Amino acid sequence: MTLTATPTLLAGIDFSCNPSQRKPVSVALGHLLGPVLKLQRLENFSTLDAFSSWLATPGPWLGAFDFPFGLPRAFVEANGLGSTCEELIGNVRARCPTRMQWRSFIDTWGNTQPAGQRLLHRRTDTALQGLSSTSPLQTRYVPVGFMYYEGVPRLLDAGVTLPQMHAGDPARVAVEGYPGLLAHELIGRRSYKNKEEADRLIARKEILDALEQGRSRLGLRLRLTHAQRDHVIDDASGDRLDAVLCLMQAAWASTRAGCGLPESIDPIEGWIVSA
Repeated sequence: MTLTATPTLLAGIDFSCNPSQRKPVSVALGHLLGPVLKLQRLENFSTLDAFSSWLATPGPWLGAFDFPFGLPRAFVEANGLGSTCEELIGNVRARCPTRMQWRSFIDTWGNTQPAGQRLLHRRTDTALQGLSSTSPLQTRYVPVGFMYYEGVPRLLDAGVTLPQMHAGDPARVAVEGYPGLLAHELIGRRSYKNKEEADRLIARKEILDALEQGRSRLGLRLRLTHAQRDHVIDDASGDRLDAVLCLMQAAWASTRAGCGLPESIDPIEGWIVSA
């Protein structure tokens, strides 16, 4: 599949597997004008049903979603979960009708593995310069495993295309984003979210400064209003900024053949765009 046309609408999605008014799914929407990405607006969805409804938005659009699109192949093969994205999701949901059952399934398998090999990573998780993303089997602390469980089925149910993984509506395209990858490039290992401290506020300002000035390897510049800038910076959770970072990754993907993914990715594991 070759996806080269720049979509009318770009989206960056900071996902929550259990959204609420306090911590919604944050969606940054924008358009690309040459090398300039203009932030149009930020939207919030406080329920998974509302998020699912948004996925039905008519295309053309391309979104970068901050949750894993796949699972480690060794885990999938050890548990006979299938050989395609559709089979994998179908078997996960059939065997584990609830999130807690999914956690128990992962824990039961993990308890049979040697220490240090219970939370496997995908190849893309460790292909990042200077950092490693959280294992998709992690259901505690940062519950990435729950994000996979709640996120990917909704993409498939909505008929969205996942390049090299699932052929859906070619006008609605989803790629896996990872805001931490871009943030790490801009400010290193400094934290920018989840607390009110002044150093994290400064870090969020520095990230936005760098995005506006085009100081990243993506080669794009972010344009936003003063009010939008304040709105993003003032969010101590960092969720709005993460959505904007994913939006930048979506914009980069929209300018590349095949969304900038390697020519052949593992359809069970998926790949983080721009990794």
